[in-house]
Amino acid sequence: MGEALVDVLWFIEGSEDEQMDPDDAVRVLEGVAHRVTSLSDAQRRELVELVGEMAAAETDPARRAFLEQFPEGFGLVDEAS
Repeated sequence: MGEALVDVLWFIEGSEDEQMDPDDAVRVLEGVAHRVTSLSDAQRRELVELVGEMAAAETDPARRAFLEQFPEGFGLVDEAS
């Protein structure tokens, strides 16, 4: 489930204006960031670990960069961590 969520967010992040309305994209991304704040600590750790594994295996540099910043960008970890 976590991989599917990340894949959808990657698609939205990379969508051109013709593919998805920019305002809708921002609303979805902000909505997900808000929802992950309600995850338990264990769920957050699990998702951070999954995304880390995905980043380590990723060969596309742009997608790897997205995955590496994902935990911080979506509020899974404190920016100071």
